[in-house]
Amino acid sequence: MTREAPRPDTPRAEAPVPRGPSEAFAYAPAPESRAVVDIAPSYGLFVDGEFREAADGKVFKTVSPATEEVLSEVAQAGPEDVDAAVRAARAAFARWSALPGAERAKYLFRIARILQERARELAVLETLDNGKPIRETRDADLPLVAAHFFYYAGWADKLPHAGFGPAPRPLGVAAQVIPWNFPLLMLAWKVAPALATGNTVVLKPAETTPLSALFFADVCRQAGLPPGVVNIVTGDGPVGAALVAHPDVDKVAFTGSTAVGKEIARTVAGTRKRLTLELGGKGANIVFDDAPVDQAVEGIVDGIFFNGGQVCCAGSRLLVQESVRDEVLDALKRRLTTLRVGDPLDKNTDVGAINSAEQLARITELARAGEEEGAERWSPACELPTTGYWFAPTVFTGVTQAHRIAREEIFGPVLSVLTFRTPDEAVAKANNTPYGLSAGVWTEKGSRMLRMARELRAGVIWSNTFNKFDPTSPFGGYQESGFGREGGRHGLEAYLDV
Repeated sequence: MTREAPRPDTPRAEAPVPRGPSEAFAYAPAPESRAVVDIAPSYGLFVDGEFREAADGKVFKTVSPATEEVLSEVAQAGPEDVDAAVRAARAAFARWSALPGAERAKYLFRIARILQERARELAVLETLDNGKPIRETRDADLPLVAAHFFYYAGWADKLPHAGFGPAPRPLGVAAQVIPWNFPLLMLAWKVAPALATGNTVVLKPAETTPLSALFFADVCRQAGLPPGVVNIVTGDGPVGAALVAHPDVDKVAFTGSTAVGKEIARTVAGTRKRLTLELGGKGANIVFDDAPVDQAVEGIVDGIFFNGGQVCCAGSRLLVQESVRDEVLDALKRRLTTLRVGDPLDKNTDVGAINSAEQLARITELARAGEEEGAERWSPACELPTTGYWFAPTVFTGVTQAHRIAREEIFGPVLSVLTFRTPDEAVAKANNTPYGLSAGVWTEKGSRMLRMARELRAGVIWSNTFNKFDPTSPFGGYQESGFGREGGRHGLEAYLDV
């Protein structure tokens, strides 16, 4: 048969309109089971190897930021509890520090293996308490947590060969205060080198994310760690302040905001206490005109939307060479339309909840300031859940260095885009910040990469990637991003009397 030619007045079929990836592929919900973690209705403080109530009986609630559901009640420590924890750590120090390094290593190896065995349980717990996607806690956080304990277990019997003298000694009792954005990972960054070098620990987790630290206390008991070597006190800011100010603490390690870091530095000034601070950041992610655009866009997305931008080293300032600005922005916006925002326990979710109502209010206020100061705001179409704390991925263009969103740490999924013409201008703009924690550079030229690495004032500089971490690599900043290094061989020095 022959097909009849269409008459001139017959309307032709419209060509199919290409649909975006989010329309072409429908993702069925793929929730991780909550049944793998058993959260008790209440938790006490972990002091001298045992859980106990706070001396005054006070408690506070920890809430899931995705649903506002109360997960558990947790003991609110007071000065008496902090003193008891420090005394327990001091009493355990003599025996723990006297153990041969190889014996201490056995405990760290055991902890690392238990963390691996309980990784699924801990990943779900972290997602519930923090709000970050299960893909991140499962595939990034927990593997790195175990890796840090394995790594520092390997150093425990090699300290005389670490480059800090033939007989480095532990400092004593380490007071460690950690933030809510990577609760278990920040614990590992601090506890693992402290134990490997023979110190004992009193740890204070963030008030909004105490559960993984309390579960870690159970890991310590499961590993047979001697009582008093690790103690955990929970509560609000005054608990951390009391711990930092305690006269029998030898070392203070803090990760958190620059404002609190300055207060801690004032408290410690004039004492014998050693101090390391890992504070805020306003990282520059620099894209040159020879960069592979698709690869750079993935790095931009990872740099600012990983953990909802609640990362101290987030690439929150995108500096794009002027000649490729439109190409990069078009590709970036296309990519953002594919991000899935929603239930953190869904394995398809890319961007989870903001950690708290307080943090959401700060992000919202700074985003509003960006609009009021004349920057152009854009977000992909996405339906946010009606309960919990949520903020859509946001990009600001037309940003100048005078804008608050280009100067202040937002700590949320908000990207500020600036442009540059020459490498000198890129360096000048990237370094025009009171912070100095991280930077990323995207270019095919090795010579340009090395030059930028030399001239950028940042503690960590990634080349054609972003947010890559490894226990063997030191991490830390300059200026208002703090001082001292965590991770790698350098991370041992902060816990040794050298």
